[in-house]
Amino acid sequence: MTPTHDDVVLPLPPNAPRVKPNRFTRWLGRTILKLGGWRMVGQIPDIPRLVLIGAPHSSNWDGLWGFSAKLALGVDIRVLGKDSLFRIPVLGYLLKRLGVIPVDRQAAQGVVEQAAALIRGSEKFWYGLAPEGTRKRVERWKTGFWKIARAADVPVLRMYFHYPDRVIGFGPLFHLSDDMAADMAAIRAWYRPWMGKNRGTT
Repeated sequence: MTPTHDDVVLPLPPNAPRVKPNRFTRWLGRTILKLGGWRMVGQIPDIPRLVLIGAPHSSNWDGLWGFSAKLALGVDIRVLGKDSLFRIPVLGYLLKRLGVIPVDRQAAQGVVEQAAALIRGSEKFWYGLAPEGTRKRVERWKTGFWKIARAADVPVLRMYFHYPDRVIGFGPLFHLSDDMAADMAAIRAWYRPWMGKNRGTT
């Protein structure tokens, strides 16, 4: 059965950061998901600050479905981009509209501390990234998301793409421990059932 608009998108809780209301972009995101046969499952947490990770990331199509989900929800998820990209006026404007924040990769405090400072200094801030860092299969995930969440003292929200069922899922919040290696292993193991367009995460 093809999902309806009512069951394509999960409800966005009150404390989640929101973009400025726009009926057209919400409709556009829902329509793209519906036409693609996608729906959301799980539960979106009602907290103002977190780090969101998405996997498996195995195709450029992930960007289309993920961005459509962002539009459909009306959620404000921020990502970091090279500050040099913002020097091009039109591109800089578009990146800002998409929720991309310029980061100075040469700064003394480093990308992790810049991202953590943004989260700590904001009333509401969801920071998103792909822990694999590439569409290819990798033996080890990048640890940046763990370091950022740890430095900002926020939990990690696990989001996944499962192409066989056309599902964008949200898992329970993961609260970090002092053991990065154990946390990374546990998070990656949680992703094992989910299959991207071209591969899984194991």
